[in-house]
Amino acid sequence: MPAPRPADSTPLAERLRPKSLGEVVGQQHLLGEGMPLRIAFESGQPHSCILWGPPGTGKTTIARLMADAFDAQFISISAVLGGVRDIRDAVEAAQKARDGLQRQRTIVFVDEVHRFNKSQQDAFLPHVESGLFTFIGATTENPSFEVNSALLSRAAVYVLQPLGEADLERIVGKAQELGAMPQLEDAARDRLIAYADGDARRLLNTLETLAVAAARERLAQVTDAWLLKVLGERMRRYDKGGEQFYDTISALHKSVRGSDPDAALYWLVRMLDGGADPRYVARRMIRMAVEDIGLADPRALRLALDAAETYERLGSPEGELALAECVLYLAVAPKSNAAYAAYKEAAALVRKDGTRPVPLHLRNAPTRLMKDLDYGKGYRYAHDEEGGFAAGETYFPEGMPAPRFYRPVERGLEIRIADKLRELRALNDQRR
Repeated sequence: MPAPRPADSTPLAERLRPKSLGEVVGQQHLLGEGMPLRIAFESGQPHSCILWGPPGTGKTTIARLMADAFDAQFISISAVLGGVRDIRDAVEAAQKARDGLQRQRTIVFVDEVHRFNKSQQDAFLPHVESGLFTFIGATTENPSFEVNSALLSRAAVYVLQPLGEADLERIVGKAQELGAMPQLEDAARDRLIAYADGDARRLLNTLETLAVAAARERLAQVTDAWLLKVLGERMRRYDKGGEQFYDTISALHKSVRGSDPDAALYWLVRMLDGGADPRYVARRMIRMAVEDIGLADPRALRLALDAAETYERLGSPEGELALAECVLYLAVAPKSNAAYAAYKEAAALVRKDGTRPVPLHLRNAPTRLMKDLDYGKGYRYAHDEEGGFAAGETYFPEGMPAPRFYRPVERGLEIRIADKLRELRALNDQRR
């Protein structure tokens, strides 16, 4: 039986794009019954938002559906290719839609909004505030760092998750229902889903490539062996035999934590050879430096940041050597999770504790009124004290037992830090 051929030349991703919320695959933590975005759709009142998530998770689709749900004009701007002129054109189009006979709303969708600079992002503010249009930004980067605080404060942030295996299987099924794909051998389907790594766009593009090749060879079924032949050796790196992406990064992290440089280097190379984004690996190594090494060797964090920057400057393959050097250093560095544990303990206390007032002696007093209210009164300037330490001074809120969050380990620089803390605490005990 000949392989099915696409009914038209429209890209598969476009043919499968959902026409309603019910057709959206994944993101049920946002779009399911009673969930935040579903409530927003059902309210009849669009609101500005930032959709934050990895590629291929439905950011553009959700924005388009929002425009459809509110019968709004949809204007899409790519921050990679666009600029202030595109923003100006969008404003003019929104004004015409608002002032026309139909009085239509406008949704302005900015893809990769983090690539706009501060002045470009600021250009949206007055129009968002006036209600001229609803702003929807899509980003793969943390909006806390990449989106202006003024714009961020006027937009809800929704976090999209990578699609799960069941979600990706549904997409494959939908493609086959359209007749866009021949049958898939179970092993081939599993490999495709693992390779997609939660990215629907990657899956659809791969399916389209396969469909063309299968039609050319008049295949009735795509086998795992043929899949590897067509798409190359890289597919092998993402099969189900314990080699999936998150398993591999977990192995890398645990090898570094376990101080095994050879294993850490092996898993690093496995990730890079398997097609993992080196920038993602670099971000994970920065996390390892602060979580598992911390103050036992503060140089580890600087080295991880330098490795990430070096890769950005050199790219592949030269920049990958900097990542290899970094992972070796992290593996052999002394280990401490004391800072990580201290932060989690402090965060847990703050969440359950009341909002205690700042003691008067720790408050700043930039005005006369504040001084008259005793702000800053009695504060001891540590630099004027013997040894640069105000022994016996208290820095916690009044009446709060002083917790001990940070407990240095007896490794690396934290040995000296622990000695210093014991000395300072002894001086405090003598004065209190």
